[in-house]
Amino acid sequence: MTALNTYRRWLARVEDDALRAELSALDEVRDAAQIEDRFYRDLAFGTGGLRGVLGAGTNRMNVYVVRRATQGLAAYLKAAGLPLRCAIAYDSRNNSMRFAETAAEVLAGNGVKVYIYESLRPTPCLSFAILQLGCLAGINITASHNPKEYNGYKVYWEDGAQLPPDHADEVSRETAGIDIFTGVRRLSFSEGCDKGLIVRIGEAMDEAFLRAVLDCRTDPEILSKYGDAVGIVYTPLHGTGYRLVPEVLKRAGVTNLRVVESQRRPDGDFPTVAVPNPENKACFAEAIDLVLRDGADCDLIIGTDPDADRVGVVVKDANGLFVPLSGNELGALLVDYIIQARRRKGTLPENACAVKSIVSSELFTAICNKNGVTPVNVLTGFKYIGEKIAEYEKTGQYTFLFGYEESYGFLSAGYVRDKDAVAGSLLISEMAAYYKSIGTTLYGAIHALYKEYGYYGEAVLNVQVGGVDPMAEMNRRMTALRGELFDSIAECRVLRVRDYLRRTVFDLVTGATSETDLPESDVLYFELEDGTNIIVRPSGTEPKIKVYILAKGKDEQTLEAKKAAYAAFMNAQFQDEKHS
Repeated sequence: MTALNTYRRWLARVEDDALRAELSALDEVRDAAQIEDRFYRDLAFGTGGLRGVLGAGTNRMNVYVVRRATQGLAAYLKAAGLPLRCAIAYDSRNNSMRFAETAAEVLAGNGVKVYIYESLRPTPCLSFAILQLGCLAGINITASHNPKEYNGYKVYWEDGAQLPPDHADEVSRETAGIDIFTGVRRLSFSEGCDKGLIVRIGEAMDEAFLRAVLDCRTDPEILSKYGDAVGIVYTPLHGTGYRLVPEVLKRAGVTNLRVVESQRRPDGDFPTVAVPNPENKACFAEAIDLVLRDGADCDLIIGTDPDADRVGVVVKDANGLFVPLSGNELGALLVDYIIQARRRKGTLPENACAVKSIVSSELFTAICNKNGVTPVNVLTGFKYIGEKIAEYEKTGQYTFLFGYEESYGFLSAGYVRDKDAVAGSLLISEMAAYYKSIGTTLYGAIHALYKEYGYYGEAVLNVQVGGVDPMAEMNRRMTALRGELFDSIAECRVLRVRDYLRRTVFDLVTGATSETDLPESDVLYFELEDGTNIIVRPSGTEPKIKVYILAKGKDEQTLEAKKAAYAAFMNAQFQDEKHS
């Protein structure tokens, strides 16, 4: 069926007033390109579920797309032959509550018992509920840190981590055979509640979650002693962290805490920020203005994204200017602090391990190695860190200490299997209080690590991919890159190339080939002679190819020069490929 025919069918079948009005406003001739974009494909169901622009169409996020995906998930759950229980959470984005209740209606219509949060909650709360309630799966309605035009539908499995690729493929296959209008079974939300198939959860689960987060403290005495000394400003960026982050900090002993009022209220339009992503310093403008206006002492500004799984930080540098710490810097600071604090308290396990994604900084590895902690690498995606937690709990091979991704995701215990900005905010606050108690700051601490281990830094390039089928174009570009592997990059020799799609490691020095120790994934990893690593992979959620440049230098000037040279080289490759 062509996009135009699908559009006409939607126009005839859609009952939702807002979506119908949106479709009726389109002219088949004048808006042909827009109709094509809305209907040329179904919104792709990947390992992260669905994510797309809100609106009418098969290639948009709306109640019909949510119903169909949930019908596919229900079919897969029933085929698994396990207890049919599913938890649902949602964030502050526009339509999140509606999509969550829509998913609950479809699950209930298929005989699946649903536990749905009574109001918006951070993403880690969903992972926690899945584990606490023994659910087979979970659904989280969120588009994380994307712009306000987006929403998403993430699926989790019984281990509390996001759906692994093989399960995602099965759900996608089930969904493909379902007619979006006639193939969905559902009960009304009220009927599902009356029949006991839909159950509200909330305060009791929150209390259990907060207790688990408080148990993550490495040294509880730090904040109880110095919680009034460290000045903290927090912004939830109009998201789900607005209640639980201040509450857990308060319970831990933080008394000198101010919340940015202009960004406290949950709001899917995110009126004070262009993109609600705490990786961007621009998101902290309101918080910085607050500090500058009242002149109060501030050691730390914390921001969490709309679903409160990522946490970013701004601190003062040596000149008193506010600067952000990167996700890699926070990861290095946290793993070092946790190791040293546990050693001081005599609680560092002999078989301790820490886990990071392959695109995260090797400073983390250097810190682990020097301190007798086993560093473990996994593919990009926090579900792989969650898998390691579950594996080590089962085998006892290692005791999980800490895990992180460079994209501001942190976790220090197995109570959830996803990144947690609530616990991350607590650990960062504890760490800041400790460093203040010994006369330094987080800025001073990261530079002490650089002095000890060398200067590490990163650059991330985002190569936007267009065309009618961006996924196919990304695959084509990755295939082209594999066909012309470099023996040098920016005049630095390449020692090894890891191709995780082919699961091979090619040694350019010896000519030997070996196997990678990670699952298959579309990633190319170049190891350079000067210690730099360059990783190329397609994004799992957006039409772009990401290039990670992880460099090391003897000083800041050398580091910055390397990053610039490698970024220029890699940008040129994609420019040349684009025009070839």
